[in-house]
Amino acid sequence: MGTIRIEADLLVPGRGDPVGDGTVLIDDGRITYAGPTTDAPATTAPATRVATVMPGLWDSHVHFMGVLDLDLGKLLQEAHSVFVARAVRSAADVLQAGFTSVRELGGHGVYLAHAIDEGTLDGPTIYGAGSILSPTGGHADFHGRSLATLMDYSAHEGATQLCDGVPDCLRAVRLQLRKNARVIKVCASGGVLSEVDHPVHQQFSGEELRAIVEEAGRAERAVAAHCHGKPGIMAALEAGVRTIEHGTYLDVEAATAMREAGAVLVATRSIVARMTRAVDQVPPFAAAKIRAIVERHAEAMQVAREGGVAVAAGTDFATVGPTTLAPLGRNGEELEHLVAAGYTPLEAIEAATANAPATLGAQAPRSGLLAAGYDADVIAVDGDPTADIALLADPVHVTHVWKAGRAVKAPQ
Repeated sequence: MGTIRIEADLLVPGRGDPVGDGTVLIDDGRITYAGPTTDAPATTAPATRVATVMPGLWDSHVHFMGVLDLDLGKLLQEAHSVFVARAVRSAADVLQAGFTSVRELGGHGVYLAHAIDEGTLDGPTIYGAGSILSPTGGHADFHGRSLATLMDYSAHEGATQLCDGVPDCLRAVRLQLRKNARVIKVCASGGVLSEVDHPVHQQFSGEELRAIVEEAGRAERAVAAHCHGKPGIMAALEAGVRTIEHGTYLDVEAATAMREAGAVLVATRSIVARMTRAVDQVPPFAAAKIRAIVERHAEAMQVAREGGVAVAAGTDFATVGPTTLAPLGRNGEELEHLVAAGYTPLEAIEAATANAPATLGAQAPRSGLLAAGYDADVIAVDGDPTADIALLADPVHVTHVWKAGRAVKAPQ
């Protein structure tokens, strides 16, 4: 692979001030230079001229489940292979939208990652969790189905794994590591798309959470905690989780605890906003819950910003195709929501680039920055996203995508 030279009217590095008239040089899948064109080394490579060049985007909370809507009980009604086949489409859509890396927090990502890494499929680099760990009756349980049905589903590479008590939790973590999970996902509180639990209530005991975090840590895996309620947030932080997902009832005390622990908030405002706009498209129990949390979730995002909590962008999108309710491929919407919550466009871009690798703890790659030595995951946009963040929400404005230095999207 020869040298790639990208010259741009604007270079957005991911962290720090943009550079007017910038150049990025790529060799062997790595960035070798990123900065002013006047200081760039001379090359014989022809230049690709773009409006804006920036790091490939990260979505730190997606689900490659292959579903068409948010009635997740349907996961138990169709063949596993059908959902995997649909998820292949989602992985391609996400990459074409400029998202070169994702944390996949429950679904088929661990399997897609293998096919993508070997070059069989096109898609983002996937840091998959395998199955979501949930206590019996917890958020990732399917409350309207028989326990026997769910246990059979879990045993056949399903998106959820029930576990109760420390020994069972240890085994559940090990089962995900056996799949080469790169992150472990736990339910530390109830949720919205689950029938009988309450979003505020803590799930898993402190002892169970500590056992999960310690077992994951032995394999240098971070733990992501689904958590709406404050009791679960505090218990998860005490156990040592790396990220809090959603964080709906975050208050000043919890924000301080997050900042002091160095934990990262992945707020996933996109799914909250989309479900609020289309409550008729979700199960009735979920519609009631989303109405109850929507305003409090917005307040929590502002509390996090004012409290100096580190934030990474994530959507919680899971559905296949651009017209579905939570469409993978429209992941850039989260940056608009961060700006609406008070973050500047540059801060929102940082949440989707430079901040994101930290969600993986010790597994974090050199990614998310335009800087020498970093992975050559790079995108170009046909306008200035620091002036109009909405550009990143529509894949049509992402004109070029390079993943590890290989062009996977370019104008025809």
